[in-house]
Amino acid sequence: MKGNRPKIILVALVAVLIGMFFVLDLQQYLTLEYLKSQQQAFAGFYADHRLLTIAAYMGIYILVTALSLPGAAVMTLAGGALLGLAVGFVTISFASTIGATLAFLVSRFVLRDAVQNRFADKLAAINEGVRKEGAFYLFSLRLVPIFPFFVINLAMGLTPMRTLTYYWVSQLGMIPGTLVYVNAGTQLGKIESLSGILSPGLLISFALLGLFPLISKKILDLVQERKALGDWPKPKRFDYNLVVVGAGSAGLVTSYIAAAVKAKVALIEKDKMGGDCLNTGCVPSKALLRSAKMLAYSRRAQEFGFKSASVDFDFAEVMERVQKVVRTVEPHDSIERYSGLGVEVITGEARIKDPYTIEVGDRTLTTRNIVIATGARPFVPPIQGIDQVEYLTSDNLWQLRELPKRLIVLGGGPIGCEMTQAFARLGSEVTQVEMLPRIMGREDEEISELVRKRFESEGVRVLTGHAAKEVRIDGEQPVLVCENGGNRVEIPFDRILVAVGRAANARGFGLEELGVRLTERGTIESDPFLRTNFPNILCAGDVAGPYQFTHTAAHQAWYAAVNALFGPTPPPTRPGTPRSTPCSAPSKSSRPTTG
Repeated sequence: MKGNRPKIILVALVAVLIGMFFVLDLQQYLTLEYLKSQQQAFAGFYADHRLLTIAAYMGIYILVTALSLPGAAVMTLAGGALLGLAVGFVTISFASTIGATLAFLVSRFVLRDAVQNRFADKLAAINEGVRKEGAFYLFSLRLVPIFPFFVINLAMGLTPMRTLTYYWVSQLGMIPGTLVYVNAGTQLGKIESLSGILSPGLLISFALLGLFPLISKKILDLVQERKALGDWPKPKRFDYNLVVVGAGSAGLVTSYIAAAVKAKVALIEKDKMGGDCLNTGCVPSKALLRSAKMLAYSRRAQEFGFKSASVDFDFAEVMERVQKVVRTVEPHDSIERYSGLGVEVITGEARIKDPYTIEVGDRTLTTRNIVIATGARPFVPPIQGIDQVEYLTSDNLWQLRELPKRLIVLGGGPIGCEMTQAFARLGSEVTQVEMLPRIMGREDEEISELVRKRFESEGVRVLTGHAAKEVRIDGEQPVLVCENGGNRVEIPFDRILVAVGRAANARGFGLEELGVRLTERGTIESDPFLRTNFPNILCAGDVAGPYQFTHTAAHQAWYAAVNALFGPTPPPTRPGTPRSTPCSAPSKSSRPTTG
C-alpha cells in the first residue's frame, strides 16, 4: 500500500484538477467566441506585459495538454491571434511538447507497470516494435494525427519508449501542424466583421488546414520509401514498368491490367501458365465433380421418375476427360494469348536480387515495380512415416488412372470434402479423417452437419476429432494410425490424399535475403494497398492471403496492378475485377480448390 501512495496522490490530484475544470465550467473560457470577445483586452495586456502574458499563456497551455483537457486546438488558434506568428509558434511548439510529455509521464508512472505485467504476452510484439521503430511510429502519428494527440500521449506512456526520444520526436513531428494552426489563428485575429471571412489570408490559412494532412501523408510516404529503398541504388533506366512473378490467376490478371494500360510488363513463370486454377485446381476439380455427379444422378434415377439407369465407365477415361477439359481452357491462359496482349512472357525461375532487379536464367531485368504472385502449394504435415507411401495431393492427384479401392482423405476443408465426395461417387471406399470436431470448420455448424450426413448417406466414413499420428506398413499393407480421445485408431488404405491446407510459395527466390517480411502463417506481409515493406514490391493471390480463392486472387491482382503503376488507390464502394478474367473455370464455384 505504501508503495502505491505516490500514485494514489497523483491520480487524486489529476482527478481534482479535471473535476474543477468541469465543475467551474472553465471550458467556456476556451472557446473562440469568448477569446474573440476578449481580444482587445488581451492585446492591451500583452502590449504592457509581454513576458508575463507569454509565461501565463504557456503555463495554461501546458496544464490543459498535460491533463488531456479539451481546448488545445482553440488555444493554438488564440495564441496565433494574440502573440503573432513567430512568437506564437515558438511558445506553442514548446508548450505543447512539454504538456504532452507530462501526460506521457503521468500515464507511465500510474499505469505502465500494471498494464505491462497483466498483458505481457500480448504486448511483447508491440514493445519490440516500439524499440525498433518507435520514433518513426510516433513521428508518423504526430505528422498525420490518425488519433487525437491526448490518446497518443497516454498510450505511448505504456510503452518502453524513452522519455527523451518521446520529447524530441514530438517536438519535431508537431512543428508543421503547429505552424499551420498558428498561422490560421493570426488570420482569425484580424477579422473585424463578416467581410473579413473572405480575406485572402484567411482563405489560404483554411486551405492549408485542409491540405496539411494530405501533404503530411505524402511526405511520410516519401520518407518511408526512402527509408525502405535507401540501401539499393536506383537504376538510371528501367527495362520494365512492372515485372510479375507467377502466372497463376493473380499473375495473369496483374499482367493483363498492366498491358491494357500500355505499361511495359514482363510475366515470369517457371512451370505452367494458368497456375493451380487451370492445371491442378478449379478446372480439373470441377471437371471431375461433374463426372461424379452424373454417376450420382444415375443411381438416383427413381427420384427423377425413371425405373432404373446404369452407367458403364472406366476411371482412366474419366481422368482423361478431365485433362481434355484442361486443354480446352488452356489457350485462354497461354503464352501466345498474353504475348498478343502485349505481355512479355519469360519462362524460367525468377530470383529477386534487389527491389529493382530480377534474374531469370542468364537474363537480368530491371523494373520500377514487382508483383509477387507465386501462389501456394499443398501443405504436407510432418506425420511419422508419411514418406513411406506415395501420397497424393491436389497437385499429383490428376495423374491417377487407377481408381483406389480404399482411399483415405486427410482433411475436412473444401478440397478434402470435394475429393471425398467425388471419389466416393466414383466407387472408392472413402474414409475422411479430420482432427477438428467437424468438417467444413469455417462454415456454420448446420452446414457442416448437413455435409457430413450427406457424405455418410453416400457411403463415406467420416472420422472427426481424429489426429493423424503415423503411417506404417504392415507387411505390404499401409495403415494410418490416428488418435481419438486417447484411443488408438488404425485405418488400412490403398492410397491416401493429403488435403489439410496449402502453404504460400514465399521462399526460395530471394525474398528472405532481401528482407521482405512474412506473416506467422508464411504469407507475405502487406499493407492495405498490397505493398510489402518495400513500397515497390507488391503481392497478390494465395501468397498474400488471407483467403485462398481464385476470384480473390483476381480481385487482389487488379489492385496490385493499379497500385504498382499509379500509386496507392483506395478501393471503390463496389470493387470488381476485369470482365474477362484469364482463368475461366467451367464452374463459377468459389470454393478454394486451388488454395
